[in-house]
Amino acid sequence: MIRTMIVDDDALVRLGLADLLDEPGITVVAQARDGLEAVDAATRHRIDVVLMDVRMPGMDGIAATRRLRALPSPAQVIALTTFDLDEYVYQAIEAGAAGFLLKDTDPAEIIRAVRVVANGQAMLHPAAARRLIDRFHRGAGPRADAARARLGRLTPRERDVLRRLAVGDTNAEIAAALGMRESTVKAHVSRILATLDVGNRVQAALCVRDLDFGP
Repeated sequence: MIRTMIVDDDALVRLGLADLLDEPGITVVAQARDGLEAVDAATRHRIDVVLMDVRMPGMDGIAATRRLRALPSPAQVIALTTFDLDEYVYQAIEAGAAGFLLKDTDPAEIIRAVRVVANGQAMLHPAAARRLIDRFHRGAGPRADAARARLGRLTPRERDVLRRLAVGDTNAEIAAALGMRESTVKAHVSRILATLDVGNRVQAALCVRDLDFGP
């Protein structure tokens, strides 16, 4: 059972998402109106996935994501936004969110995102992610230098896996594309995250976009 929390200052949005997540294998164990309530709820409930609004009064979704990801047993966070070019979503990903979706995303895709993220993988809105990263992550300066140094420590096979990961492939898709077992892909991904010193697949993808990732 995937235990979820919905965080949004709009009661109607919370109600709609709770109704949407009434699916086999998913349960909504908490709802919150802002980041402070979300952090408090996360200390009282075991939560696997959080659907997190970005713009809220009080503690916003960025600060809340950072606080949630710092807990001993952190939930995975999916940031939700109305605008696909929202710099706050990018900041939420840097804070540790496993991905982001637009609020008008097809309901079936939101449900799929919860399942994918609960499995430790990333879920990004493809077109919005591409534009967002291109706009706010230009690949120059100290960030790019650090990314280049870390990428240089990867093995050739790990670089192959990272290329697939960076375009949003799941472990199963990477395994099929590279002729590997899915368990082997998981092991490679774990080593990639450790080498790049990032917390999740989305941050690894952003690290790749810091520079021209060659052979």
